[in-house]
Amino acid sequence: MIPPRCELVLKDVALPDGRVADLSISDGLVVHTGSPCQSDQSISCRGLTVLPGAVDMHVHMRGRVQRGKEDWKSGSRSATAGGVTMVVDQPNTMPPLTNEETFRERVLEAARDSDCSYAINGGVLPGTDLAALWRSGAMAFGEIFAAPSSYGESLDEQAIRSSLATIGRLGGLATIHAEEVMPGTPRDLASHNRLRGPAGETRAVTLIAQGRHQCRIHFCHLSTASAVAAAGSASVEVTPHHLYLSYEQVEGTDTSCKVNPPLRTEVERRRLWTMWERIDVIASDHAPHTLVEKEVPFPDAPSGIPGVETMLPLLVASFMNGDIDRSSIIAKTSWRPSELLGIPKAGYNPGERADFALFGSERTPITAENLHSRAGWTPFEGLAAIFPDIVIQSGKIAYDSGDFFPASPRWYPGRGYIGEGCI
Repeated sequence: MIPPRCELVLKDVALPDGRVADLSISDGLVVHTGSPCQSDQSISCRGLTVLPGAVDMHVHMRGRVQRGKEDWKSGSRSATAGGVTMVVDQPNTMPPLTNEETFRERVLEAARDSDCSYAINGGVLPGTDLAALWRSGAMAFGEIFAAPSSYGESLDEQAIRSSLATIGRLGGLATIHAEEVMPGTPRDLASHNRLRGPAGETRAVTLIAQGRHQCRIHFCHLSTASAVAAAGSASVEVTPHHLYLSYEQVEGTDTSCKVNPPLRTEVERRRLWTMWERIDVIASDHAPHTLVEKEVPFPDAPSGIPGVETMLPLLVASFMNGDIDRSSIIAKTSWRPSELLGIPKAGYNPGERADFALFGSERTPITAENLHSRAGWTPFEGLAAIFPDIVIQSGKIAYDSGDFFPASPRWYPGRGYIGEGCI
């Protein structure tokens, strides 16, 4: 039955099954798919690719004492401008989110400043009261560091095993940063790759995947085909920088491409694409640093790159090139992340979240000056991408041709939350 009136209609939307339909939207949800209801506002989607808003399961929004790198306002605007309508913030902040007080402060910080919806993970260190974080609304736990990374303290095998047992009893999702780090100091991208090598990543994944853990496990930012293959029944996340960049493409000491896990060889990068069907999630691992921090000798530069705004546009360009299909982009950037997190999915059917990104077909080279992250740089400079013209969040226009508008971002707490619901 067609509602008598709605707030917004997206007209002539090409659906994944080949049909063309109008989407009628009210109260942040699709209320009818088919003939439109009456509305004061409509958007013609003829000739556009309409994707459900992306859920980026892996971002570091910085803020607090690190707000010079990024904060919730700049980071969430960067997300929105790239078609990402929800982000999951990682807990290796300063201070880390390892107790109820710092976790609640982080939620309030996001509630005050974020332009997109958000969830926040709980930190995992020895002695952390994981049950308290779970009750406070942690969406998942980790990333749990099997090897040290920027602002991330690694856990030994016993501590990881104990933490996974507790998370399993709570019914939570454990997200794992799986690496091995060899002794030595990286002097360039090639040596960084050797010291955090593909074989070590695969061994770390295998050790955890083959353990008898009664816990749901999600491997973050796997960078090699062998690591993806070793993940067993766990869910697997891969980043755009490991899909689109190799260290052989750039100058050897280019610190803008220093990241953990490292960029791999061109052979490894191409091999990672062969695992496309096995990959559950594409996430950005958006981890901005300032140019001043990056423009230092290679050993002193922090690892991490901004990427939340360029994630979906790079994939859409690959779709337009015929390299990947639209359904797989939807699955890996929106529907599968929603399923893993246990949140309602954005989609085209009545009752689904009305979060959408509307893309034309014009390819533009990525340039830092056109992005919205406070970092002010990108490792993807010059790569072809297709950015969204319009982004709909919770049924409202949040972004249109470079302009931002008030939307209705939400906090999505995890399944263990004991409270009054979303703030």
